[in-house]
Amino acid sequence: MTHNIYLYILIMAGVTYLIRMLPLVLSKKEITSTYIKSFLYYVPYACLAAMTFPAILSSTANIWSALAGFIVAIIAAYKEKSLLTVALLACAAVFIVERIMVILH
Repeated sequence: MTHNIYLYILIMAGVTYLIRMLPLVLSKKEITSTYIKSFLYYVPYACLAAMTFPAILSSTANIWSALAGFIVAIIAAYKEKSLLTVALLACAAVFIVERIMVILH
């Protein structure tokens, strides 16, 4: 299982490096297109999100607690809270939902 994590990190690093390196190799002049600049800026974040989202849903004992943590994290991040605050709020949401699920079952 551990070797898969390192493989994922290596692939993510390679993809984000290639995407940022290719414009430098293929173009000798500065990129002025705002569309291309925007695309190149957001691709690493999209790759990271695509690789971590499935893990979010399977990281807890229950998909409902995972969804609760994810939703709380999205809301906190949208409200521009710090990374530590987002993580703590998401963990608290997962913990609370897990406790509720134990009580209900």
